[in-house]
Amino acid sequence: MSDAVIVNSSRLKSIVWNDFDRVKKGDTFVAICRHCKKKLSGSSTSGTSHLRNHLIRCQRRSNHGVAQYFSAKDKKKEGSLALVTIDQEQKNDEVLSIVNLRYEQEQIKSEHVGIGSNSLDQRRSQFDLARMIILHNYPLAMVEHVGFKIFVRNLQPLFELVTRNKVEADCMEIYAKEKQKVYEIFDKLPGKISVSADVWTASEDDAAYLSLAAHYIDENWQLKKKNLNFVTIDPSYTEDMHSEVIMNCLMDWDIDRKLFSMIFDSFTSDNIVERIRDRLSQNRFLHCNGQLFDVRCAVDLLNRMAHDALEALCEITQKIRESIRYVKSSEATQATFNELADEVQVETKKCLCIDNPLKWNSTYFMLEAALEYRKVFSCLRDRDPVNMKFLPSDPEWDRLVTVTSFLKLFVEVTNVFTRSKYPTANIFFPEICDIHLQLIEWCKNPDEYISSLALKMRKKFEEYWYKCSSGLAVAAMLDPRFKMKLLEYYYPQLYGDSATELIDDVFECIKSLYNEHSIVSPLASSIDQGLDWQASGIPGSGKDSRDRLMGFDKFLHETSQAEGSSSDLDKYLEEPLFPRNVDFNVLNWWKVHTPRYPILSMMARNILGIPISKVAAESRFDTGGRMLNHNWSSLPPTTIQALMCSQDWIRSELES
Repeated sequence: MSDAVIVNSSRLKSIVWNDFDRVKKGDTFVAICRHCKKKLSGSSTSGTSHLRNHLIRCQRRSNHGVAQYFSAKDKKKEGSLALVTIDQEQKNDEVLSIVNLRYEQEQIKSEHVGIGSNSLDQRRSQFDLARMIILHNYPLAMVEHVGFKIFVRNLQPLFELVTRNKVEADCMEIYAKEKQKVYEIFDKLPGKISVSADVWTASEDDAAYLSLAAHYIDENWQLKKKNLNFVTIDPSYTEDMHSEVIMNCLMDWDIDRKLFSMIFDSFTSDNIVERIRDRLSQNRFLHCNGQLFDVRCAVDLLNRMAHDALEALCEITQKIRESIRYVKSSEATQATFNELADEVQVETKKCLCIDNPLKWNSTYFMLEAALEYRKVFSCLRDRDPVNMKFLPSDPEWDRLVTVTSFLKLFVEVTNVFTRSKYPTANIFFPEICDIHLQLIEWCKNPDEYISSLALKMRKKFEEYWYKCSSGLAVAAMLDPRFKMKLLEYYYPQLYGDSATELIDDVFECIKSLYNEHSIVSPLASSIDQGLDWQASGIPGSGKDSRDRLMGFDKFLHETSQAEGSSSDLDKYLEEPLFPRNVDFNVLNWWKVHTPRYPILSMMARNILGIPISKVAAESRFDTGGRMLNHNWSSLPPTTIQALMCSQDWIRSELES
């Protein structure tokens, strides 16, 4: 700046000019910091706010006395940090100087660092950073990335940048605090807990993880989920070791005595489940001798049956893919296809596209669209028999129509099951019964190709039905729109003459479950307290031998219990059905009717909280299992568990 001229600053009234030289270069005024020599706009139209902001952040200037540069407006809110650069060359120099900054880690003596009225809570900011990493699956190492350091230094120079190890320690501290909150929630729960078990894998290696989550209905009759554990499991583990890992997790959370049921994948070994059930039954923690303990995931069942259907269609599906690829191979071919579609008057608006093999519903949509254009494909083959030689034959098209109808049902039911983030158990019974009826019909198909496929799917279904039908039926009974009528509607269709006996079996299970809840109900103790209060409230009466009516009080209590031991259940079943409507919320209904059915509402809380499906909506059509984010998969197992569980807890807190 040899041609630059320093302008006399005596006419410049702002205090900031004590730290800047105003230089004129040609027609441009530049303000040069006397401490770091940084160049900023010195034009009178630019004001001085940007100069004050620079002095606050200047690395080479002491922070002593900076407060004087805050205007009254700045004390109410942070000033703009917009810096006006002089030219591109200067901008490049500034970037290089920022990149080469040494970030010295100085010990902060105070939790709060203040400049005027602006303050920085270093500890809180560190926890906010750790929470952000947890919430969004960011890598812990991001705090040491150069770009992140530049961003933070420019945003808030007073924030002491942390190391990867420090942010990991902060994440562990957050996990410990959040875990204590979950402990306290479980301790105050009015009902039981159901636990789901899921297996995750890591993309980089063969590592496997067991994820356990608690499902329950809270005191406000809201269905909740909390992750409990995310532990590494070795492929060499025996079934005994797997069950021991699960039991240790349950006891660590002190919920083994509060457990109502567990939900597993369809392929989980029965031996693992039996070992856990036996351990819990020894202490008499389970209702109905554990009859409702073993629950299998309904969406997992649908995925497995869909896999069978797609496997049967494998060759036909490949022909459809090749046909679509040819149509999409050139604009000319696509145009010819469109012309033929107009000629045969295809009315569909569906688009032909190749499926995503990782999402089985996308394969269904591809096949469904191809069926709409069946006539068009045939016409195209007549015009171009060489390139369309792989088109399915007429019998294959017919089979595709039938199997696609299977897939359509599975897609629709899966969407019903995952429509809500936390679906209640009452919605599953009618949908599962419809699938049961369809499988019976499909097995009667005269085409052996179709009937053999239906038999294969039905075998999987019956394994599921054997384990879960009782729980599904009880949950349906606890829906005031259905009660026992839904069983009376479906069971004769499914079982014919045996239906009455099977309905009686379900009702016996309901009564047994009701009686067990009545034993632990606080209602009995409240009756005792009421009798005590009545006795003490009668003049001249007390708990002594002179009260000749104490025997009568005992007699009244015992006979009223004997006569009305199932009065809740009887009243509920005798009253008319609640009208079916779209906006019905079964949990709200039970919340309102708890005073009328105190014992049955306890039972409803535990049954309706069973997670009949544990698959998240975003992965409901996945052909593979859940996979751990690659940013975290290389971390120590304890850190992975802390991050995965904390993420779930923090997200739940934000949602609520």
